[in-house]
Amino acid sequence: MMNNTMTDDRTKIERIVMQRVYLIRALRVAASGSVLSALVSLLALWGIGREVWIARVLQNQPHDLGELVRFYTAAFLHTHLIVQILVVLLVGSFVFLAREIGTAVAVMRENELV
Repeated sequence: MMNNTMTDDRTKIERIVMQRVYLIRALRVAASGSVLSALVSLLALWGIGREVWIARVLQNQPHDLGELVRFYTAAFLHTHLIVQILVVLLVGSFVFLAREIGTAVAVMRENELV
């Protein structure tokens, strides 16, 4: 009789501990840099879409590669400060996200070799 109570308590404690472990693991993923970077990217894209008429920009862009770089440089320099900030945030978050993905791929490849 006493042994059965101890195993019930143990399984109850084990269940509670494992719930906390799963919660910490989920929060760790949710608070990771890659998730934050993806969220910043989405918010920056949304903000740029609210401030700039993207279809008009794409319609006005030249087809020559040399002119294309000059066009986007001039468009960036002659736009509002908020759009410039959002573009810099977008590029920065994409670079960070690419770095995180590269690190994850390197870790996965390292684990395959072991």
